[in-house]
Amino acid sequence: MPIAIPHTFRTLDLNLLRVFDEVMAERSLTRAAHNLALTQPAVSNALRRLREALGDELVRRHGHGIEPTPRALALWPSVREALRQLQSAIVPSVFAPQQAKSTFVLAMADATAAELMGGLARELELQAPGVSLRVLPLTTRDPRKLLSEDGADIALGYFPAVLADLTARAQSGEAIPFEHQRLYSGEYVCVMRKGHPLAKRPINLQNYCAARHLLVSFSGRAYGFVDEALATIGQQRRIVLTVNQFFTAGRVVVNSDLLTVLPRHFVPTTGMAHELVLHDLPFDVPPVQVHALWHRKRQQDSPHQWLRTQLQQVARQAFGHPASTSDIPT
Repeated sequence: MPIAIPHTFRTLDLNLLRVFDEVMAERSLTRAAHNLALTQPAVSNALRRLREALGDELVRRHGHGIEPTPRALALWPSVREALRQLQSAIVPSVFAPQQAKSTFVLAMADATAAELMGGLARELELQAPGVSLRVLPLTTRDPRKLLSEDGADIALGYFPAVLADLTARAQSGEAIPFEHQRLYSGEYVCVMRKGHPLAKRPINLQNYCAARHLLVSFSGRAYGFVDEALATIGQQRRIVLTVNQFFTAGRVVVNSDLLTVLPRHFVPTTGMAHELVLHDLPFDVPPVQVHALWHRKRQQDSPHQWLRTQLQQVARQAFGHPASTSDIPT
């Protein structure tokens, strides 16, 4: 017996659901229109038609964006999954690395590049000789604006505040337009030249805070996560110099009595390890969790998926353990 199809569904333009999905994801008609390559009036008109078909307001203006109705929130997960399955069935995700001529833009600090770019370049030579990479310096601990504006395909780095914010937003039911994946873990250590007065003495909290310090700061701000950790125990250090690269920090420390903090895994790649002394920090700091972060609009893009897989494999080869997936729910 044939299934009776309601009149509303039989006459529904399924393109309206694609617009609905993008509006729900972005919570902005302007950004949704940009992602869909439509004008904002066209997006507004599509929403109007869908409202009439479903008998619900769906979204309301809220501040500079929009707020979905309860019906829209209940409907969205089913619409999103249906669109994903439809896309997979009609346009299978196929990327042929050997024939590809793609260019990817990655944003990262020099310490991350030193660990991953050699292995990634080798994989490109073997698998995708026509693919090119551009690496931009990471200038912020919050690269979401860069990714939203297509300034980079993926940002790689240590983004604890960003991931905490995204997780909190996701748990509150807010749509999150970013995905992330952990690539590897490490730790930060105190670094000084071999002839430093503290090089052959135990480092304690008192002499650490009394020393003069160099900070690697992407923004130039003389306050970092180490200072946050010290503040939680009522301590502070004196930062007399900031630079924006870990390698530069190593060169400065080799030629001065400044202390700095570097990722332990980075020191051997600098060519300066024989000139440096490493000490554990005399207070607790979080481990380094280096993540790949990208905009959700890239999630189903097959070249982008291929690139993420290569990054995972290179990280696993470099650090000897599988990278774990921790994508933010959408």
